[in-house]
Amino acid sequence: MNQLSDRINNLSTSATLAMAAKARELKEQGKDIIGLSLGEPDFNTPDFIKDAAIKGINENYNSYTPVDGYTELKEAVITKFKRDNNLNYTLPQIVVSTGAKQSLFNVASVLLNKGDEVILPCPYWVSYRDIVKLNDGVPVEVKTDIENDFKMTAAQLEAAITPKTKMIWYSSPCNPSGSVYSKEELRALADVLKKHPNIYVLSDEIYEHINFIGDHFSMAQFDDMFDRTITVNGVSKAFAMTGWRIGYIGAPDWIARACNKMQGQITSGANCIAQRAVITALEADPSKVQYMVDEFKVRRELILNLLNDIPGFKTNEPEGAFYVFPDVSAYFGQILKGKTIENATDMSLFLLEEALVATVTGDAFGNPNCIRISYAASQDNIKEAIKRIKEALN
Repeated sequence: MNQLSDRINNLSTSATLAMAAKARELKEQGKDIIGLSLGEPDFNTPDFIKDAAIKGINENYNSYTPVDGYTELKEAVITKFKRDNNLNYTLPQIVVSTGAKQSLFNVASVLLNKGDEVILPCPYWVSYRDIVKLNDGVPVEVKTDIENDFKMTAAQLEAAITPKTKMIWYSSPCNPSGSVYSKEELRALADVLKKHPNIYVLSDEIYEHINFIGDHFSMAQFDDMFDRTITVNGVSKAFAMTGWRIGYIGAPDWIARACNKMQGQITSGANCIAQRAVITALEADPSKVQYMVDEFKVRRELILNLLNDIPGFKTNEPEGAFYVFPDVSAYFGQILKGKTIENATDMSLFLLEEALVATVTGDAFGNPNCIRISYAASQDNIKEAIKRIKEALN
């Protein structure tokens, strides 16, 4: 008999991790799989950050850490927020966690009650929906389209709000679309929220520095939204530190205290050596990792040019992160190599099996017409992958 809880039985498996696992399985069978499914930079962590970790080991940082992070790290986070975002947080408003995903879960746990609605502009990061549901919230999806660069408008936000709305969650730059909300676009959303003072905003800015338009704006920069916004960030993407597992929030102090309390019963403080390394990462000028951003920009142009040469793939130009999110619905209903393509999931599986290229279905992100393709891969791998895709579709 199945004795597992309803909670776990109703939980979806992460589509990105599932596709990566399937790709690994095929690789172990000897298949030459090109993985464009995971959101992980293919760079090594910079040496100056690794040196800080080694220094921490040699200085015998090996004890339990404060639940909300070392004071020195929280000070570095405060400095980063002020330098990069013009946000003035204090020590009690910062909580360091084991990755930004835990930061998101903490916020959901301390703010959501059963039946509270959370507005999710589609596409959204794959785990948002299930994190909300695990905390008894109700995801409310707001559909966007490629013509509007997958961004929610003020009118759409207004239409989605009900008396049960508690929060809105979004990422900018967005995973999976790469879209970046401008100051003007965020102000239009904030003007709607001014009329609904009991709604809180979670702004996921993990891809902040991988931005090809130069300007990044945070919702919390508006004076009338600062006390209603939780800003989530981390070091996984910009510093190529996915495995170090450090994320953090800046939030109203009552929310931060609640997250600290929650985390104290779940994981306690984050890894001591990783925290010492992140102090150095955040204190450094962002220009020290600009070489990664420059390379991602080159790869973006490369993959867009290649994809635009495939009939039926409809693309827009992402302004940040390292993904393209093409609309592939032109293929729905077609039979390719004896396989009927009914949706984006069918397309992703077809490309894995026939082109030996791992992508992720847009269904996982709330958009059933698209697939996510990561260009956090070498230029040679990108060229070969898109060549294979084109040949398989022909």
